[in-house]
Amino acid sequence: MQIIEKVLGEGIKSVKEGMTELDLTAEFEYLMRKFDADGPSFSTTVLSGDKSSLPQGSPDRKIINKGDFLLIDMGVIIDGYCSDITRTFVVGEETAKQREIYETVLQLTRSGVNTVKSGIRIGDIDIAARNVIKEAGYGQYFNNRIGHGLGIDVHEEPSIHENNNMITESGLLFTIEPGI
Repeated sequence: MQIIEKVLGEGIKSVKEGMTELDLTAEFEYLMRKFDADGPSFSTTVLSGDKSSLPQGSPDRKIINKGDFLLIDMGVIIDGYCSDITRTFVVGEETAKQREIYETVLQLTRSGVNTVKSGIRIGDIDIAARNVIKEAGYGQYFNNRIGHGLGIDVHEEPSIHENNNMITESGLLFTIEPGI
């Protein structure tokens, strides 16, 4: 099992209504070291409630409440290389609207991933996912790129956005991590 997945799997078990975003952030970063990561590859982000829609938000003393969306964005460094994962949960039971939003993001993630192949324009990956979100009626809420390169630095080229004309090739490593 990959270290970051192990950190997520163990850390998510500690989520409790009433804890702060910073409490959960500290738990994840403790687990990174416990499971032999060299450290976090970037500042761990735990955002809840309305803040979970912010692509570059910062955790604080906000209390995690039942019914909140919970966004976790983190990565570890192992042997000089970075990982980066973003996952979204609901604390307790989701509402029908939360399920709809979650399923929309899942569908656009899959669209982006399924578009990837060698020899295509990078911008086409972003556009394929972006079209899903527009068709679902959430286009105005998509305020970031689809992904970015990943390696020795956590944010490397290529930037996966609709205007990038670079052509994909075998061995190119990047994320697909949209949100609304």
